[in-house]
Amino acid sequence: MKTLASRYTHKYLILAICCLSLFIVSMDSTIVNVALPSIGRELHSTISGLQWTIDAYTLVLASLLMLSGSTADRLGRRRTFQLGLTLFGIGSLLCSVAPTVGWLVVFRMIQAVGGSMLNPVAMSIITATFTDRKQRARAVGFWSAVVGVSLGLGPLVGGAITDSIGWRGIFWVNVPIAMAAIVLTALFVPESKSPRVRRFDPIGQLLVICLFASLVGGLIEGPSLGWASVATISLFSATVLSLIALLLYERRRREPLVDVRFFRSLPFSSAVLTAILAFASNGAFLFLVALYLQEVRGFTPFQAGLHTLPLAGAQLIFAPISGRLVASVGTRLPLGIAGIALATGAGLLTTITADTPIVFLLCAFGVFGIGLGLVNAPITNTAVSGMPKAQVGSAAAVASTSRQVGVSLGVAIAGTLAGVGSVAVVGPGFAEATHPVWWTIVGLACVIFALAIIANSARGQRSVDEIAYLLAEPTPTSEIPTAATSSSSRG
Repeated sequence: MKTLASRYTHKYLILAICCLSLFIVSMDSTIVNVALPSIGRELHSTISGLQWTIDAYTLVLASLLMLSGSTADRLGRRRTFQLGLTLFGIGSLLCSVAPTVGWLVVFRMIQAVGGSMLNPVAMSIITATFTDRKQRARAVGFWSAVVGVSLGLGPLVGGAITDSIGWRGIFWVNVPIAMAAIVLTALFVPESKSPRVRRFDPIGQLLVICLFASLVGGLIEGPSLGWASVATISLFSATVLSLIALLLYERRRREPLVDVRFFRSLPFSSAVLTAILAFASNGAFLFLVALYLQEVRGFTPFQAGLHTLPLAGAQLIFAPISGRLVASVGTRLPLGIAGIALATGAGLLTTITADTPIVFLLCAFGVFGIGLGLVNAPITNTAVSGMPKAQVGSAAAVASTSRQVGVSLGVAIAGTLAGVGSVAVVGPGFAEATHPVWWTIVGLACVIFALAIIANSARGQRSVDEIAYLLAEPTPTSEIPTAATSSSSRG
């Protein structure tokens, strides 16, 4: 009994260590948002420069997540995990001394290289640790709760630090956490490698980077360059060509970076699209709210962070509820409610002005947070459901990539639709300028609601069954019965 109890405790200690890394990586996607006005003033940046401060981080994360997962399979998951923590800590220190917004963007990219080695590797460790289906569902639910909580607490923590010691302090927080995680990983997380290492896919990796960078670059720089300019058209042309080339090339590879067969599964495709839409909504929300609360309402960074408490509180409460709902009744209910909550919260914000009552804002933020809290666990669970064990890591990596792509697109689209990309500070009409963004999020939330139904339909289950043979793990030679063993068993 004691041995069983210690094994059980050790499992959840490993889960806690993995979640510690997830916490700082996810929080870093949002902690910077509330400090953007302060960064812009000190480094004399335009709004588009601030957009790149967010998107440089999320784009690199999105581009390298799948590569980092295969690297961990080859070199060892614990070793890769510790390397990622080290790079993340170094990148954080460099960000804290950035002399210009250009250097800050570069250092954020270094941060993201380290961050890309954490999330998919941690998920692989969790999947290998929790072999029981129900235990794994609870672990994934807890993992997803950490995502929601870290994203929700980011603005509050960032505001408190920016007000007290300045925006550079928000990057110092990561260093002791990363150091502690490195030590705990060395002590408690066993080393593991994949029994079958996937080949490196440099062309696929390059095409993924070109696809994401050109798309987000076109959206951010389009307003200042001109939508009909040669540069903007070239960026979007590169996006289309990269996507076509990626699909054609990856279909022909035996071990592709992105296994396009996954997308024949309706639940998997729905999970990917839901992740993009939900996190695009989240990225746009945090970017616009940080500017609105400080530049329009005149709040300090800490006060702005306090006003996002309903968002964080709702995520804190509903993220674990979502995990339990997924384990007990499936993904349709939490995803459906998430879509309704996101649409309602964004719908309320379509009416904001420069003097909207604070109580109204807090209610809208809270409802929006309910949607974000409910959406994470179903995304991860749906993405890996029906996948053989050998493919779970790759499927989870695609889902994680989709989240980061969503944030990047959300920030880019928010600045574009609000028409503020080329300016240094927002004007008094900024509140009304955000209305098209909120209406867009309402539309995205409606799509999330529809996807909740599609993913859990009979047709969705059939689509999983139809591709099962394509993804089946090969039977080990030792398990194939031979004539000798067959005759022996008959005798």
